[in-house]
Amino acid sequence: MFYRLAQKVLFQTNPEVAHAIAMNGIRMTSNTPLDLFYRQNVAHAPVEFMGVTFPNPVGLAAGMDKDGECINGFAAMGFGHVEVGTVTPRPQPGNDKPRAFRLKPARAIINRMGFNNKGVDNLVANIKASNPGDCVIGVNIGKNKDTPLEEGKNDYLYCMEKVYEVSGYIAVNISSPNTPGLRSLQYGEMLDDLLSSLKAKQEELAEKHGKYVPIALKVAPDLSDDELKAVCDSLLRNRFDGVIATNTTLSREGVEHLPEHGEMGGLSGVPLRERATVIIDKLHQNLGDKMPILGCGGIDSGKDAMDKVDVGAKMVQIYTGFIYCGPELIKDITDAYLARK
Repeated sequence: MFYRLAQKVLFQTNPEVAHAIAMNGIRMTSNTPLDLFYRQNVAHAPVEFMGVTFPNPVGLAAGMDKDGECINGFAAMGFGHVEVGTVTPRPQPGNDKPRAFRLKPARAIINRMGFNNKGVDNLVANIKASNPGDCVIGVNIGKNKDTPLEEGKNDYLYCMEKVYEVSGYIAVNISSPNTPGLRSLQYGEMLDDLLSSLKAKQEELAEKHGKYVPIALKVAPDLSDDELKAVCDSLLRNRFDGVIATNTTLSREGVEHLPEHGEMGGLSGVPLRERATVIIDKLHQNLGDKMPILGCGGIDSGKDAMDKVDVGAKMVQIYTGFIYCGPELIKDITDAYLARK
């Protein structure tokens, strides 16, 4: 009830302003009596994923809490994991505003944020100050916009070294459509070079810190079948631990009739649902049981989540569905998951 009232108010204002208000509210009320407005008990439904035990199969996708300022609040809502970021080595403002647009009739969002964040040192400090209980913290890493593409690998390695000790897992974001040239890292020699370098760094850091932190690659929904196969071959060759499917899409299929469809950026929400599920299915066909898949894209019900599990996802993440449905979606998905067991 409280979320529905808050949503009605927030949906009257600019999406980015609404996001800032909501995040400030969560940050200021977490670990106080006021968190009762969103705290909920979610059934215990442990999942083993990439060698890590998650308390339930529902996570918050990267992009919501870029700087790790609300980890405790999201944990109180019952998320099994919170993926913070995308974080870059240096702080950056992101793209010019406006850069986020609601497509309410389609239950969708277009964004072109551009990795706006306060930098990796700030994020690490916030994670260290958090107390999320058994909720797993994932960290999504990227490159600064002004780092030349040919030097982008160094940004990922730098971030990985910084966040390794405080991460439950690390997600490598080379699939955002909002950083110029970034998606070219998904192909050929550049992909192999990046993945092999990250794997070598992971092994070095595991020995240094005495713990193994798994790494996963986040892929775009706009890859062709041949491109997907090449990505899978590289993931297996470089012994990555998992894959996250998918990021936002450049397609506007299903929203062509809405005035906001012409805005540049990545589309998320219900229009992405079917495409994301198809990508998960094709990834599973290529990977089999050799690598687990984390499903993301267009989930706003327990059934949507189970559709992704049915084609090969082991866990799921929500973002746009969370904005439209609220924290109760976490319970709906977890209950649907338990009903299948």
